[in-house]
Amino acid sequence: MLVLGVVSWDDIVKNSAAWNTLAWFATLVALADGLNKVGFVKWFADLVAAHLTGFSPFAAMILLVLVFYFTHYLFASVTAHVTALLPVMLAVGATIPGMDMALFALLLCLTLGIMGILTPFATGPSPVYYGSGYLPSKDYWRLGAIFGVLFIVALLVITVPWLALIG
Repeated sequence: MLVLGVVSWDDIVKNSAAWNTLAWFATLVALADGLNKVGFVKWFADLVAAHLTGFSPFAAMILLVLVFYFTHYLFASVTAHVTALLPVMLAVGATIPGMDMALFALLLCLTLGIMGILTPFATGPSPVYYGSGYLPSKDYWRLGAIFGVLFIVALLVITVPWLALIG
């Protein structure tokens, strides 16, 4: 668009919301990568696994899905979250005798579609919505938390029995 003259360089540099979004994403993606490099993700997985002893496989699965979902607050995007944490959660689940790994993997993946509302940096479009200024920051975070809880509860209350029913 710049080469064809549709927009000018001045138009580009004046778009502070776009530059703000770019800076947020770059910083948060680097943070997620840093958490993985310093061993935080592995430490966190070991901590979670240690606290699951004594739980039934079903209860452990639900707890792991909830941990996976809410730890999205630590990551800049779904891609960073999946790359860093999905293999770890699957590995933890695989160590639990009697865990239905197909159901567990499906539930983890289904949460990816609803976690985009949690934070202003949760998915690619989120910073754009946030950057529009339509919702004040505190409302974005508050509503993200409220609807995040409602969505995960609905997912677990509706999906788990339905999947169990259809086998």
